[in-house]
Amino acid sequence: MTPVLPPLQSSPVLQGERVAFTGTLASMTHRQASDLTTQHGGTATSHVSRQTTMLVVGEEGWPLEPDGGISKKLEAANELAGQGHPVRVVPESDWLQLLGLEERRQEMSRLYTPAMLSQVLNVSAGTIRRWHALGFIRPVKTVWRLPYFDFLEVSAARKVLDLMASGVSIDRLRGAMTRLAEMLGREQFPQARLELMAQNARLVYRDNVGLVEPASGQRVFDFEPTSGEAETSSNASTIAFPVASHASQESAPDPRHSWTSDDWHREGLRLLEAGETHDAIEALRLSLMERPDVPEVHFALGDALYRSGNAAAALERFHAAVEHDHQYVEAWVQLGCLHVEAGRLDQAEDAFRLALSVHADYPDAHWQLADVLQQSGRREEAIPHWRRYLEFDNRGPWADAARQRLGIEEDRVKE
Repeated sequence: MTPVLPPLQSSPVLQGERVAFTGTLASMTHRQASDLTTQHGGTATSHVSRQTTMLVVGEEGWPLEPDGGISKKLEAANELAGQGHPVRVVPESDWLQLLGLEERRQEMSRLYTPAMLSQVLNVSAGTIRRWHALGFIRPVKTVWRLPYFDFLEVSAARKVLDLMASGVSIDRLRGAMTRLAEMLGREQFPQARLELMAQNARLVYRDNVGLVEPASGQRVFDFEPTSGEAETSSNASTIAFPVASHASQESAPDPRHSWTSDDWHREGLRLLEAGETHDAIEALRLSLMERPDVPEVHFALGDALYRSGNAAAALERFHAAVEHDHQYVEAWVQLGCLHVEAGRLDQAEDAFRLALSVHADYPDAHWQLADVLQQSGRREEAIPHWRRYLEFDNRGPWADAARQRLGIEEDRVKE
């Protein structure tokens, strides 16, 4: 008689592996990653040692220390590998593929609008637009003036800007990026982009005379801050123009005299991000004096006017944006949001539907339209739009709200 053999069982993919994690993971928390490691037969460790066999590098935040240096875990793994120890350095996306979590891996490559990014990264949509205008981030695609960004690229840019704002020098960042490219086998952030950021986002502080750039000790133009700003702006981060010294500041020509419409637009965005709303409004008006037909400037001015508390004037500027470009979908959504605040739900619905008639896959418009329909007591009509939104975004407060409205229990860590 032929013996009955037990069915073959494959070993867990991480059996025998001792796994550590470094950097910010884009797909889950470190605790969730440790639990997954255990579920797949491995052992999760909080440190890198001679027993470590795998170091997973998070792809939302580079493995950099607050001082701009390389992560101590990555340094240790690199040193052990150089001594012949069998430790592998694995990008997060490759680790997810190894575990068969393809859906989670694909989530990391989803594209995001400025509004979606503002929710996930906890920065304003205006900040995202300014980074775009300055070339710090570049859209993967643009649909009817609406840019879509790679989430990982934008989070990488934010990491660089945060480190610069904390005082990390460009030379240290340049060296760290070069070493990371060598360790991980691919460039983590384009050097040209890094240089651009260094040129346009320098940290300055205010003393009792004016603004100073810490790295060089050089005086910079202050551009007539208000008395309130002078009281609250110590250690403020801003973009400014250097002058040779304080003594020569009075005779130095004002570089703004030769600014173009684009220069004033960028300055308006910077001032708006810095909370200097009144000055932002004036800068954007100066931009429109030279070129009154630029929809993006009308849009930015509408944003500034709204932040100043002038919703009626903001509404007119968003109308001007769509008058210059009837297919400017972001402006239609902003119009809809202002109508919602004023309790004009029918007009808001019209604006959101107009945006979707131009761009049927616009996630923000689906989310906002669903919210209006629910407020109007038309939940059944809202449901398809909540579901549509979740096809584009599965992280952040908006996605959580959509799942809550649909009654979907989130299970972010599953086999």
